[in-house]
Amino acid sequence: MRVVVQRVSEASVTIEGQIHGEIGKGFLLLVGISDTDDEKVIAKMADKIAKLRIFTDSEDKMNLNVEQVSGAILSISQFTLYADCHKGNRPSFSGAGKPEHAAKLYLAFNECLRRYGLRVEEGIFGADMKVRLLNDGPVTIILDSVDICH
Repeated sequence: MRVVVQRVSEASVTIEGQIHGEIGKGFLLLVGISDTDDEKVIAKMADKIAKLRIFTDSEDKMNLNVEQVSGAILSISQFTLYADCHKGNRPSFSGAGKPEHAAKLYLAFNECLRRYGLRVEEGIFGADMKVRLLNDGPVTIILDSVDICH
């Protein structure tokens, strides 16, 4: 599982010309699932993200998590996080999870985040989405379950 975490002042996702989800302060998550991911992996990644302290405190130190700043999450499925560009100029996405598996785990991951008391907006798996964000900082963190879960 790969997740790009962006600290945002605001973010939204539009599908077929309609806003499907939007948040103010919080995280925009771009979420990639592989076929080797399972419920244990998504639970560990959700825990890491819920506790990730990248919001500034009164001393301007990154010391607060998303809940402590009353933030929300916009979670977007993103199979392209598994792009392999080693050969040629056209990426291969063979490392991305099969749609049935990835869709199920993506939704389960969002539910794991909600169990932390977080408001989680989401895109639609497999849809053509337009994502807008105002990155705050900018702060962008890349998490890979290979590093976090093993």
